[in-house]
Amino acid sequence: MLKFLKQVGDYTKEAVQAAKYIGQGLSVTFDHMQRRPITVQYPYEKLIPSERFRGRIHFEFDKCISCEVCVRVCPINLPVVDWEFNKETKKKKLNHYSIDFGVCIFCGNCVEYCPTNCLSMTEEYELSTYDRHELNFDNVALGRLPYKVTDDPMVTPLRELAYLPKGELYPHDLPANSRRAGKLPEEILEELESSK
Repeated sequence: MLKFLKQVGDYTKEAVQAAKYIGQGLSVTFDHMQRRPITVQYPYEKLIPSERFRGRIHFEFDKCISCEVCVRVCPINLPVVDWEFNKETKKKKLNHYSIDFGVCIFCGNCVEYCPTNCLSMTEEYELSTYDRHELNFDNVALGRLPYKVTDDPMVTPLRELAYLPKGELYPHDLPANSRRAGKLPEEILEELESSK
């Protein structure tokens, strides 16, 4: 008889605990039902990347001095720099430069440590292909000018939530010239200089 009562008590405890967890889950669901949707209709609407977004790397062939600093600071030794030494000018001559974006972790070390600033991060994030070998960009593909979301007339650019004005949660009806929440880095520097 005691064994039966213990089983009934355990069953009741588990049922109450399950009801509590279901209630917690439904409270989150009901909370989200009261909010406005922030869905982005992807091919026709795209989010504008933030100012420090690390997208595809842009390479300027003429600035590169073949120092291979980018290869040394890369955690996976990714950039391939092919050069030959010119005995007349006593300088390295760059023949070929490539980065495989199928392996790249977009850490930005190569861009940060490049002494001639021939590498830069762009806001281009659409790198999907059907063949992984197409992600191996040579110096011609890396030199392609960066693509901006705001330049495409077929796409409606939307700001990310962090860049919306204070109290605004819906980027679809926002006027183009409205200010974002917070201050720009230039405005902060101006305030610091004026306070001195």
